Amino acid sequence: MHRLAHHRPAVVAASLVAVLSAGTVVPLAAAADSTLSEPSVAIDAPAIGQVPAMASGAAAALEDRTAAERARAAQDKAERQAEKAARQKAKRAEAARSAAAEQTARSAARSAADPRSLAASMAAEHHGWGADQFACLDSLWAKESEWNHTAQNPSSGAYGIPQSLPGDKMSSHGSDWRTNPATQISWGLDYISQVYGTPCGAWGHSQSVGWY
Repeated sequence: MHRLAHHRPAVVAASLVAVLSAGTVVPLAAAADSTLSEPSVAIDAPAIGQVPAMASGAAAALEDRTAAERARAAQDKAERQAEKAARQKAKRAEAARSAAAEQTARSAARSAADPRSLAASMAAEHHGWGADQFACLDSLWAKESEWNHTAQNPSSGAYGIPQSLPGDKMSSHGSDWRTNPATQISWGLDYISQVYGTPCGAWGHSQSVGWY
């Protein structure tokens, strides 16, 4: 006799009944399937592929945050560098302005100390006038202002070495027309050239009518 101890009782009984049924042969496997039915237990669990998808989404979100932080850091760095460059540029520009102002001041000081030499040089360089024309210019401006770049006519308001009337007409040659003899001389020479042709022409007119 075979030992059935390892089979469940329900399975053995179902098998015997199926064999001994009168005139009916029922396959043991079918009988077993029809009689054995154990209750199933539902277990909530992620569907196949859901766990990897969740992990992938979390990794993508972390990567996005990391990329955004890197972008912000790069932008902050670029802004700091731009601000530093702007400060350096402004500092260099200020240094250049200061140097130019100092140079202008030194030039003005030299011009004030010796305006005749400056005028002779400018007359020759810019207009081609030699010593004979400078002699007329010297007489003209000595009469007008004694070569004083701050001279002002109390009645007419004419100003500077060439006695420009009004004085601010000389601003066409520089904003420092009040204090820089070079600016005044440059304007005065151009004025003489345009109106009288030469310093001697201007001096002759002045001798005739008292002004030029």
